Amino acid sequence: MSSFEQMWAELASVGRAAGGGYRRFAWTPTDATLREWFAATARQRALDVVRDRAGNLWAWWGEPDAAAAAGRPGLVLGSHLDSVPSGGAYDGPLGVVSAFAAVDRLREQGYEPRRPVGVACFSDEEGARFGVACAGSRILTGTLDANHARRLTDGDGVSMAEAMRASGHDPAHLGRDDETLARVGTFVELHVEQGRGLVDASGGEGAALGVASSIWPHGRWRLDLRGRADHAGTTRLADRVDPMLDLAAAVQTARTAAERHRALATIGKLRVEPGGVNAVASAVTAWLDARGPDADDVQALVADVGTAAGVAPAAESWTPATHFDAALRDRLADLLAGSDGKAAPVLATGAGHDAGILSAAGVPTAMLFVRNPTGVSHSPAEHAELDDCLAGVRALTRVVEHLA
Repeated sequence: MSSFEQMWAELASVGRAAGGGYRRFAWTPTDATLREWFAATARQRALDVVRDRAGNLWAWWGEPDAAAAAGRPGLVLGSHLDSVPSGGAYDGPLGVVSAFAAVDRLREQGYEPRRPVGVACFSDEEGARFGVACAGSRILTGTLDANHARRLTDGDGVSMAEAMRASGHDPAHLGRDDETLARVGTFVELHVEQGRGLVDASGGEGAALGVASSIWPHGRWRLDLRGRADHAGTTRLADRVDPMLDLAAAVQTARTAAERHRALATIGKLRVEPGGVNAVASAVTAWLDARGPDADDVQALVADVGTAAGVAPAAESWTPATHFDAALRDRLADLLAGSDGKAAPVLATGAGHDAGILSAAGVPTAMLFVRNPTGVSHSPAEHAELDDCLAGVRALTRVVEHLA
């Protein structure tokens, strides 16, 4: 059994939900178990574990501070371990496990890096609990205001600050962390592809690995729809003030506006009050996710949904288009050429990632994708074949050999 397979098996049961997917939310007991696994895995490899001000974890092979002071900041690999509700096994953990496995391969080969090599585990990438995606990397880079982050609440009204404190992390230290950023000279994130780009690549023959060119602009908006609570069995239809009708208009418009503006839109999370089967709702809160190749089209889509619902959508997060370092992208595409000598496919993605946040903050960044045979993600059906995963480990190994 390879070290990749061993680590994958160790994580398999952590946060497993009854329906077969995973529920690994930030700053929960499950998250604590994942953090303990990361720290133990790093210590087994004699890597130094550091937790930054935002709660992200870093495992270092070498001395990052001394190297940064000498003008040789480190090469970092990694991703995240948290999940969406009933998420798949590969989104995030594949990048963390593959990074450790690449370190193992390099050590077996007797390789000694010329600059420090790190493995990163970013906290709360999915934003499933507090509503802001890539919260850990956003706090690290200062793109998420620390006071705003502390006040974010989950569905039970628990604030991020309270959750951090309960997990042993002091939220008073939140804020841009220049000391941590100074250690990172280059960041490379390996991730399962969340789509069919690689499956359909190379004239339909498919490709095991690809390199990201960019991330589409994307964001999340909250729709606060107000009505009047009433009895479902006695109130005449003409007398009702039912916010569910506004919700229905918003859902339908999200689909039609997405088609019209060549974008994607989803309303996938709701909160209905009082939530009774036999009661007209008094209020509905809905969350809209919208993204697409063009920022203006995405914003127009959101405006259309707001008009249909009769409210102004409240932006909870917005990430402009991210274009990864072109020279680094092309170098890795050539490095990971197939047996036919053709460079690895280069493709854009609509999914947000910590790599995008670091890239926007000025860190030279690249992303590698591992083929997903169905293209399904954020679902228990998310998958990658073992051979493709091991190809990803070999790819990261080559990346370190060439960049560190």
